[in-house]
Amino acid sequence: MQIYFSPFSPYVRKCLVTAHELGLSDRVQLLPSNANPVQRDRDIIARNPLGKVPTFITDEGAVLFDSRVICEYLDVLGNGSLHPRSGDARWDALTLQALGDGILDGALIARYEDVARPEPLRWPEWRTAQLDKAETSLAHLSDHPQLIAPQRVDIGTLTVACALWYLDLRFADFGWRARHPAVAAWYEAFSQRPSLQASWAL
Repeated sequence: MQIYFSPFSPYVRKCLVTAHELGLSDRVQLLPSNANPVQRDRDIIARNPLGKVPTFITDEGAVLFDSRVICEYLDVLGNGSLHPRSGDARWDALTLQALGDGILDGALIARYEDVARPEPLRWPEWRTAQLDKAETSLAHLSDHPQLIAPQRVDIGTLTVACALWYLDLRFADFGWRARHPAVAAWYEAFSQRPSLQASWAL
């Protein structure tokens, strides 16, 4: 199996963390990529018309995207339980995954505002509003601690952990820990999982 790789993509990281949790890391080959919101990578577009990472190629040659599809594929392949198959647990996990992905969506837009948009065209209020998605999401987790219970390990909690990793990576001045100490305590413990301590490079 192969995945188009970027070391700073939180969505690629989410897929690789999932593979690690399932014992599949050694089966996933990293492919170089130059995904960019403006200068699009034609090698990726040849496989995925969206031209985005992660783009994943199965052993059978099928091309999968985006991270939600890839992670569920890996879970089924590895006979895992990161995506509960039915009932409330399934919808809880998928909804928490959507929350984590939403934090990442906003953070990436804010990042692009910083580095991709020409400075005269930047819109500070837009950037602030995108990062506020993280703020309101973390407040929601603080108000509903059962969503990140210590024993809970599923696609939802893994996605939230990858989102917090990205906030730390790109927005060190966001300072979310001081405002959300319960989430910070959860992340401090949860991020000790081997899958979240792992690193990947070409």
